[in-house]
Amino acid sequence: MSPAIFITTVLIFVGLPVAAVLYMAHRFFNVREKKLDIEAALAVEKAAQYAARTNELEQRVRVLEQIATDAGVETAAQIEALRERPRLARKDVQGR
Repeated sequence: MSPAIFITTVLIFVGLPVAAVLYMAHRFFNVREKKLDIEAALAVEKAAQYAARTNELEQRVRVLEQIATDAGVETAAQIEALRERPRLARKDVQGR
């Protein structure tokens, strides 16, 4: 067997399968990276929603703390002021 035929045979039977495996691995890791990027973006969005909701709840707790620690006359006036304020559309709490 001549050296040229031997090298060609080795390239065909060893080189092509190795190249195919490397190509498939490359594609697999590209798809995996895209999937992780999408998951990270969703996690960031969800964290922002939780932060907004936390701020809203903290503001409500501050108001309640202020009402609870004020004198009775001031408390009644604040409660009436809250009742007179137009209601905002409530967000769907269960639809997070």
